[in-house]
Amino acid sequence: MTTDPNAILTTYSIEELRQRHSVKWREFPPDVLPMRIAEMDTPLAEPVAEALVAAIGRGDTGYALAGALPEAFAGFAARRYGWRPDATAARLVPDVMSGIVEILQIISEPGDRVVVNTPGYPPFFYWIERIGRQVVPSPLAGGPDGHRLDLDRLERDFAAGARAYLLCNPHNPTGMVLTREELTQVAALADRHDVRVVTDEILAPLTYPGHRHIPFPSLDSPAAARSVALVSASKAWNIAGLKAALAVPGGEARAEVAAIHEEVSEGAGLFGVVASEAAFTHGDPWLQELIADLDENRRSLAAQLADRLRGIGYHLPQAGYVAWLDCHALGWGDDPAQIFLRHGRVGLSSGTRFGPPGYGFVRLNFATAPDRLTEAVHRMAIARDRVGNRPCPRDLRLRDRSRG
Repeated sequence: MTTDPNAILTTYSIEELRQRHSVKWREFPPDVLPMRIAEMDTPLAEPVAEALVAAIGRGDTGYALAGALPEAFAGFAARRYGWRPDATAARLVPDVMSGIVEILQIISEPGDRVVVNTPGYPPFFYWIERIGRQVVPSPLAGGPDGHRLDLDRLERDFAAGARAYLLCNPHNPTGMVLTREELTQVAALADRHDVRVVTDEILAPLTYPGHRHIPFPSLDSPAAARSVALVSASKAWNIAGLKAALAVPGGEARAEVAAIHEEVSEGAGLFGVVASEAAFTHGDPWLQELIADLDENRRSLAAQLADRLRGIGYHLPQAGYVAWLDCHALGWGDDPAQIFLRHGRVGLSSGTRFGPPGYGFVRLNFATAPDRLTEAVHRMAIARDRVGNRPCPRDLRLRDRSRG
């Protein structure tokens, strides 16, 4: 481990990282460079580590209560977004996805239609179906500056009888951050068609300079007042395995959030609460340094792709630490991630898992040391050189079309 306190993304060697037990470092054989799972190769922020060590020191390993976490998030939201939600109305949940599932079950009925933008986070698809609701894919619009909402398509999907809209903002996998104008238009459509809005805002703390995250419940509209945002420190401070998130209601959605059963809250981890409270209260300096390092990586990736893999399309994400890469020009069919894995030994997310608009794409996690990012591009270039620009075999085109 390096002794440079400012080297957040270069703290650990790859040998040290391979000692981790998390999915990112255990799902592939050792000769594969893993760039798929949304975990960062960082140490814990010092305030987070100190809070966890103190909890262990006092044997504080029991069941979780929300404690001061809602107030800690409200303070962070006030500093970061200019929004101070009602902390007393927030409810502890184990993670953002479980909170989404609970809220959808409260505000909708089996068989109801739930609109999801595609490409979309894969668990959205199978969890919505698992609770008996219908997924309504609403593709994003592509353009020269990257993906944006297709508001005309969204209105058609709302008008076709949608009950709810699961909005991911900032968006996974494209890194899109919606503007206030776009969100205001979404709210107007939701009001017009009586659609309840549930937002996944897990990536909001990782918004890059030049862009601003607007929490949906902070808007001045009936739809915003009836909305619920799911928030967490898990992605921004790399503590997803500790399990803690919050369901934060708009002013008219307090009853629905209060209806989340207490047994759901009890599924959260006490370490998750302790770590998240420390992150939201004392983690701003570390977060700012991390964003600066990630900003350098997202720009470095653009330069390296332009130099070595010009056929791959890439737009700088406006938030988060994943790159959504268009590989259609390689002529490798639906699932180029399989070819990069087989011929370059680099593990990327298959775009097929994000819905049909993701066919021909891969998702790459750049929250790692710059030299490992360079190595990933090098391995991708090796795969391109070995395979060339030609259609891939049929078995690779059809693999991994599941939504899981």
